[in-house]
Parts: sequence; C-alpha cells; structure tokens
Amino acid sequence: MTNVDSAAGAPGEPAVPRLSRVRLPEFPSAPVRIVHLGLGAFHRAHQAWYTQLVDPDHEWGIAAFTGRSPQAAVDLDAQDCLYTVVERSADGDSATIVGSIVEARDGADVARLHDLLAAETTAIVTLTVTESGYRLDAEGRPDASDPAVEHDVALLSDALDDGADLRDARPTTTLGRLLLGLEARRRAGAGPIAIVPCDNIADGGALVRRAMLALADRVRPETARWIADEVSFVSSSVDRITPRPTPADEATAAELTGFTDAAPVVTEPFTDWVLSGDFPAGRPAWESAGARFVDDLEPYEQRKLRLLNGAHSLLAYAGPLRDHATVAEAVGDEQCRAWVEEYWDETERHLPDDLGLTAYRTALLERFDNARIEHRLQQIALEGVTKLRVRIVSTLLAERAAGRLGTGSLRVIAAWVAAVQGDDRPGDASGAAVTEALRFQGRERTAALVRLIDPRLLDSEPDDGSALVTELGRLVDELASPVPEHPLAVPEHRLPVPEHPLPVPEHRLPVPEHRLPVPEPVEGPTPDDSSRSA
Repeated sequence: MTNVDSAAGAPGEPAVPRLSRVRLPEFPSAPVRIVHLGLGAFHRAHQAWYTQLVDPDHEWGIAAFTGRSPQAAVDLDAQDCLYTVVERSADGDSATIVGSIVEARDGADVARLHDLLAAETTAIVTLTVTESGYRLDAEGRPDASDPAVEHDVALLSDALDDGADLRDARPTTTLGRLLLGLEARRRAGAGPIAIVPCDNIADGGALVRRAMLALADRVRPETARWIADEVSFVSSSVDRITPRPTPADEATAAELTGFTDAAPVVTEPFTDWVLSGDFPAGRPAWESAGARFVDDLEPYEQRKLRLLNGAHSLLAYAGPLRDHATVAEAVGDEQCRAWVEEYWDETERHLPDDLGLTAYRTALLERFDNARIEHRLQQIALEGVTKLRVRIVSTLLAERAAGRLGTGSLRVIAAWVAAVQGDDRPGDASGAAVTEALRFQGRERTAALVRLIDPRLLDSEPDDGSALVTELGRLVDELASPVPEHPLAVPEHRLPVPEHPLPVPEHRLPVPEHRLPVPEPVEGPTPDDSSRSA
C-alpha cells in the first residue's frame, strides 16, 4: 500500500501520469479469492480498503461487478483497477492508493460471474447493493410483485434444468445472478463458500439466506438444499460515511499522489466493521485492520442502523425543508439538531445499556459536524420506503407499545411524507407505489404512505392508526412552517449530549370517533439494483 500526504508527481512531466500497475509495481495483481457485487464508492472505501491493509502478500484479489451502470468498471479498468482513497478529516486530507480489486466487471457479465463462483479458489462473495437492491417484500422474501424478480424466476427455472448451459443465462437481479453463480458452484463441486451482505440491513446474513432459499426453492429445490448445506451467510455491520465523489476530488487525488485517478473515493477517517458467521473456505485477517468478529451482532448493527442511519434519514428529509443540502449544514441547525437528539433519546430506550451509547452519540455528532465531508442529503434520501422500514419502524413500534407517542421517530416519517409530496420527490424503487398512494387526499393519503413503509404501524394500534395519522399530520404541518430568514450557521462547537432523555408524554392521543379507511398497499415495478451505499 502507498500512503502519501503530499504531491509526488515526476518533475518535468507535462501531464500527471495515470495510475497503473506498471508504474506502481508494488501492486501486483493478486489471484481472485473474493467476488463483490455492487461496485461503488462504499465498497472501495470499506471492504476493499480493509482487504488491502491485511494482505501484504497479495493473496486475496477481488473481482468486483457493478450494479446498474458499468461506468465504475470502465473507469477502474483503464487504470488497472488501482484507485485512491482520500481520507478527509476536519484538519486536512491524506491519500492511500489501493490495489486489492484486480478485476472490475460490468454486472451484466454473468458468464464471468459464473466462472468465478464455479472456481474452488473463490472463497467469499460480498455485496453492497443497498437495501432495495435485494428486491424483497416486507416479509423478507423475493418480491413476487416485482416484474424483474418474476422474469428471473422464469429464466432460471429453464437455465437450471440439467441439460441447459448456465453461461447462456442472463438474469438481471442481484439475487438471480447470485443464484446462477451458486448453481455453477454446485455443479462444479467447488465446495462451500461464504456470502457476506454489507448493506444497512438488520441481520443481513439470515435475511439474505432466507431470500436465497426462497428463490432457489421456486426455481430448483435441489439447489436450495445444496445452498442450505454448503453456503454460509455472514451478517455484518458496516460504517464509514462515503459521499459521492466529485470532479474536484480527482484534482485532490492527483495533487496528493502524483497520479491521475478517474475514480477516487473520498471518505471520513472513521471506519468500523463487525461480522458474525463462518467462512468455510477461509478469509483475509480483517481483524488485523480493526474489524471485529462477534457471536452476537444484533446490538452493534441496531446501534448503527437506528442511531447513525436513522438520524441520517431524519436529516435527509427534514434538512431540505429548512434549505440545507448536506449533513453538516442540517446538523448545524439548532432545530434539526434538537430533533436528532429527541429521536436518539427515544431510540436509546430500546438498545442495550452496555453499548457505550453516550460516547457513540457524541462521536456521531462530531462526524456529522465535519463540513469537509459533503455528504449530500439528496443521496441519503433515496430509497426511503425500504430505509425507513429498517431504520425507524422498530423504535416507533416499541414507543407506541409502551404507551408513548414516539414523536421523535414519527417526525422522521413525517419529514419523508412532506418530501414525497414536494416537487422534487426523492428517487425510490417503490416509486410507483408511492405515486399510487399520493392519489389519495388528506388523512387517507397519509395512511396509505405509512402503510407502504410498514402496515404494522397502523394495524398494531387500537384505533387502526387514526391517532397516529392525526399526530403525523400535525408534524407534517410543523415541518412545513416557514424557515427563519437567516438559518443558523454550523456551530464551531458541538452541542452537549443531554444526560437525561427528553421528557415524552405518557398518555396516548385521543381516538377519533370514526376510524380511518386505509387502502391496501399497491406494488409497482422497481428499477434495476443499484451499487449505491448511503
């Protein structure tokens, strides 16, 4: 690994040379042992970065496949898959050249995926395709209402027939492509393998295992039985804020390294990775770079999903309503910051006491305050239906079950409701269903949107959700109130974390005389899986 903090260009050269393994012979191409699905900035700042740190003998090469767009593969392939990780702290930038990715492929190159998973030397498949990229319904099963899922079921049913050539099949979904690759491995007798989802999903290993078994059972039960016996699904909690790179970041990377890089990654210095599960075919010693292997992952991932990601969602939808564009701008607004603290106070009541939550909250605010990391709220706001289901619903249900309003959690959903009703609606794989819900008016519209996120939010209420919808409407109106003419600037010093939770009313809202009719959810088509990780 090459780590540099200042420009290192060759004197007298008219142009900055492009990154290449010829110019940097300390980066030989390692043999492929890991396959990654969802080649984006986060994977390169996280899993690939960890692998580079712990593999001085170049034994664990990564073959990475893109999601919807092949552009990342095109850019990386032109520079021998080398790229720069720029760590951006409040005090300055430092750069590291990373070479653990040795192949960058278009996600549509299913034939190459087939060959790699059929190889006995391939030990691990990692994934960063975002929550919605798995195309699951609210029960965690492959979404039968999704045309892309049903297309792959029909295609794979034919392709997995004993007489068919798997390399001719072209599934389009992430799980469909993974199933084809695992069937190739079964036929080749290549042995066990580990699948490691690295997205913001709770108990991701178990979730993806259930989804893969359900999909395989529909296509070929024999393959489902082999997966149950030979494939390990590892859960992980990942954390490193990685905004989308900009053209200015290319100039920064060149200045710091002396090499032209068309695909740099900018990230914060903080990073965390906690894993739970077995690696039957081996793995890199990621713990040497700070990763942790634990028996019980749930407390760590719930802390991260609810506190970090939940707060990000709150800021992503409430911030633009107050004319903010980045996390640092929004959290520097006293009102937004107070909303985050209120939401965190609620969430903390439903997390274990031994997770160091006060220190964790303090560290999060320091990370959010880093204005040099331009984490765009527009990026975080994408795929709201799935993200809110994973990040917010558990706390809200627990608060309501305890007889409290759950105002802090409800405000996150209210901000999303306000956002999707605006002129610049955030992109969402459930966009067609959101559009259908928006055809209703007033309370019925609010109820339909809530039901898209999770029907339990209404069905678990004694009044079928009428009081919840009333409170949600009040919060939407509050969020839509005029913003002060001079928004507060980002403070130089972080506000202190309160020692005691904010008081929350103990009584429930009054139940209206008439119950609210709630429409059934409407499913719609969703776009191809994405390689984003926000």
